[in-house]
Amino acid sequence: MNRVRIAPRVAGALAAGRPVVALETTLVTHGLPAPEGVDTAQALESEVRESGAEPATIGVLAGAVVVGLEADELAALAEPGAIKLNLSNLAAALARGERGSTTVAATAWCAARAGIRVFATGGIGGVHRGYAEHGDASADLEALARFPVVVVSAGAKAVLDLPRTREVLETLGVPVYGFGTDAWPAFYRRDSGLRADARFDDPAALAHAAAAHFDLGGGGVLVGNPIPAEHELPADVEREAIAAALAQAASAGVAGRDVTPFLLERLRVVTGGRSVTANVALLRNNARLAGRIAAALPPPRPE
Repeated sequence: MNRVRIAPRVAGALAAGRPVVALETTLVTHGLPAPEGVDTAQALESEVRESGAEPATIGVLAGAVVVGLEADELAALAEPGAIKLNLSNLAAALARGERGSTTVAATAWCAARAGIRVFATGGIGGVHRGYAEHGDASADLEALARFPVVVVSAGAKAVLDLPRTREVLETLGVPVYGFGTDAWPAFYRRDSGLRADARFDDPAALAHAAAAHFDLGGGGVLVGNPIPAEHELPADVEREAIAAALAQAASAGVAGRDVTPFLLERLRVVTGGRSVTANVALLRNNARLAGRIAAALPPPRPE
């Protein structure tokens, strides 16, 4: 655990059995334009606290995973040059003393290692469009299957192949729950046209279902929390913006872990900033729900 440093306030909450919610940091370094990333990260922490839980924003600084970044550490992480860290490059970054933000996969691992059972993000990664040609699928999917953490999101990122992503989640045995919906949400849109495995309208009922999954030896649980209706992008705006962004990515030859940040930035430009407003709204909505789920989650059963 010398590679993982847990902030005293987070360690104290965990030791006392108080609810804790993990938060990722790619939104700070790659997901939102500066300084909106830091401002949003701090707003998410406030949402978690107001929901009755302790926030634990996770990032990598000076060769250690920090679980519970403080304001000055978050500002340092936001400086240009931070690496986007997944499970494949996390260890190398730690060994080199580099600075980086954690993706959904890396954050889920860190949360599970620290004993945090709920994690709020915007949207998960998944199977990219054109998978048959390039085989590009996010490590988030395998991480969801491996690590016993409730991940609250607004679905998978809208630029992905959502039907294939949903199918892979089922193949991996990841329960997909809808909060207040029978559908799996689609990030900027409330309904992807795909179904959730079960619907819950009460955070406590959802928390007890997640606890049952953990008791059965399962890995992660994915919660689909639709973007607030007033911030949903119109279908035609989303469709045209995504088509333009994907065409620009193909033209620029963007590949690998650079694809999603590139597409999100192009969406911001194409929509005149509407995608960023929607993104922040769904992030805050997810943080609120994650805090409520964490507060209702029964304590883990003794081994």
